[in-house]
Amino acid sequence: MKYYLGLDAGGTKTYTLIADEQGVVVGKGRSGNGNHQVDYEEAKRNITESVEMALQEANLTRKDISFAYFGLAGADREADYRILRPLIGSLGFERYDLNCDTIIALRAGTTRPYGVVLICGTGTNSAGRSPEGITYQCGGFSYQYGDYGGGGELAVEAFRSVVRAWDGRERPTRLTELVLQELGYKSVQEMVDDYMDHDRIPPRHLVKLVFQAASEGDEVAGEILRFQGVELGKSARAVIKRLGMEQESFDVVLAGSVLARGQGDIIIDQIRQYVKETAPGASVVRLQVEPVVGALWLAMEAEGGGKLSPEAYDRLKGVSNLEDWFA
Repeated sequence: MKYYLGLDAGGTKTYTLIADEQGVVVGKGRSGNGNHQVDYEEAKRNITESVEMALQEANLTRKDISFAYFGLAGADREADYRILRPLIGSLGFERYDLNCDTIIALRAGTTRPYGVVLICGTGTNSAGRSPEGITYQCGGFSYQYGDYGGGGELAVEAFRSVVRAWDGRERPTRLTELVLQELGYKSVQEMVDDYMDHDRIPPRHLVKLVFQAASEGDEVAGEILRFQGVELGKSARAVIKRLGMEQESFDVVLAGSVLARGQGDIIIDQIRQYVKETAPGASVVRLQVEPVVGALWLAMEAEGGGKLSPEAYDRLKGVSNLEDWFA
């Protein structure tokens, strides 16, 4: 029996799955941040921990793994790969490959060998692969280098909108009540003083409040989500045009916690508009399986000369919401 390992290392969580050639999952691992750009030593430790956990559950050694594929947040430039190749190489697998996490999300979200992927999770990123096999990444380098949004920045937007409504620079917003309740403050003044005195940063889980307020008709929250959608739509347009895919039929895969778990369609409606104007034959689809499954499929295809068995595809496409697996 052959076994394959797939890993998805993000800015918040790192997942590892091991499956046999029929797509039966025999081992799983989970750890924290796996992005070397956030903290190299922490990322190395968490990637190693996740891999070890999966191998132990599967009762396998590294030599039992026919091929391992690593999808890594922060694998954006050659400078990153000079750091990541030795890191992944030190894990001890004989046959393996690594790529940006955008690529495994794209593979997990479409049956075609080409398309576009938009990621909005802890941060944002976008990439595409043309029918000719040319790839292009747009963004993924933070606000300073052209990006906008993701969980961290949207949480800040929620927080600052409350402050702006309180000091008179913004309209009243439902976010005020929701954020104060979530963070445990009696007033905005108390919250502002505590955050300024202790140099606090708004927690990412405030993002869920933006979706909640928007679903209740709050205009401020709705504008935050619309702007996020516009920025992701612009990224999709940039990738499509750079790869010359305006006349192609393909999927634009939406991945990351903000897009996969956010309520409503405000963000997605903006993306659809940009995609329709740029490539009328393209379809916008939400990722239905965990990105780490894309890493597993890529591992199987790499070892199998580009072929994936129907059994492995069918079994693994049902893997979603890994948090429930670890509950």
